[in-house]
Amino acid sequence: MDVLAYIPSPPQGVWYLGPVALRAYALFIIAGIIVAIVWGDRRWVARGGQKGTVLDIAVWAVPFGLIGGRLYHVMTDWPTYFGEGRQPLDALKVWEGGLGIWGAVALGAVGAWIGCRRRGIPLPALGDAIAPGILAAQAIGRIGNYFNQELYGRETDVPWGLEIFERTNDAGQVDPALIDGVSNGTVAFVVHPTFLYEAVWNVLVVLLLVAVDRRFEIGHGRLFALYVAGYCAGRFVVELMRSDHASTIAGIRVNSFTSALVFLCAVAYVIFATRGRETPAELQPKEKYRTDGAADNEGGDEKKSAVTEKPEDETVNVSGDADTAQGKNAGSSVKAPSTKIHDEKDEP
Repeated sequence: MDVLAYIPSPPQGVWYLGPVALRAYALFIIAGIIVAIVWGDRRWVARGGQKGTVLDIAVWAVPFGLIGGRLYHVMTDWPTYFGEGRQPLDALKVWEGGLGIWGAVALGAVGAWIGCRRRGIPLPALGDAIAPGILAAQAIGRIGNYFNQELYGRETDVPWGLEIFERTNDAGQVDPALIDGVSNGTVAFVVHPTFLYEAVWNVLVVLLLVAVDRRFEIGHGRLFALYVAGYCAGRFVVELMRSDHASTIAGIRVNSFTSALVFLCAVAYVIFATRGRETPAELQPKEKYRTDGAADNEGGDEKKSAVTEKPEDETVNVSGDADTAQGKNAGSSVKAPSTKIHDEKDEP
């Protein structure tokens, strides 16, 4: 039976306003980052943290994450950039697509750790607050893959198959993989929209994370680990459906191995990590980190000095015992240098 309609691909993924190129992939990545920051900050405040914290940490985490994502992509798909006849400088063109999520999360976590350390807040607690937002950002970013006509699966005839069009660029080249090209209306093939499968899976895991977070007192990084495990489970299945070029080990895609390994590590963390959730007091910014403990000692010494030290030229009672002082020598006092430190509460 003939299929009357498939899902069409967008005619192009890049628009030019004069010399300025508006790339759908970059726009959706930016939109996802904004969603993750705004939603993550609201969740952080709801847990007792200070407003604006997530944005401060994002200043460190986002650049690290973009670099990590690109590094992972290039390392696992190196023939595309360093093979025969390739252009190594293309590895720097992140705007043309190609970000590995595991590299983005790993190096992004390093950036977040730096930001958390500078601010004096626990990294695991921050991870729990931003986990749903990060996965929502990943789902939004997959829409960019749709505009780029990339990350699709094997050819298919299912009703929801995705039409991949031939695209033509200004140089006259014709290829479905031309990100800066425009569709000429010719369908090259119909495929599984695996990026759409992944996006839908991500949304389902986001809903699960929100439900678990409301139902249980989960903290200390366990919700973040649950996000990682949930994403990896879906990504493992999606990888089995993809047919685009990828590095393999024993005929199995590298991303499949990574998904399985990271999934096991995340599940282990969920099982063995500290139960319960951090208190609001634990989420408040601390003073600048001091490894020598000098800050505490200085504060203690200042308090001690304020209580115990007295001016040398102070009026002191030199009479005998208290009863005698109240008798014939009551009220007698002389000016004398202080030779003994008195505590104010012990003085008559």
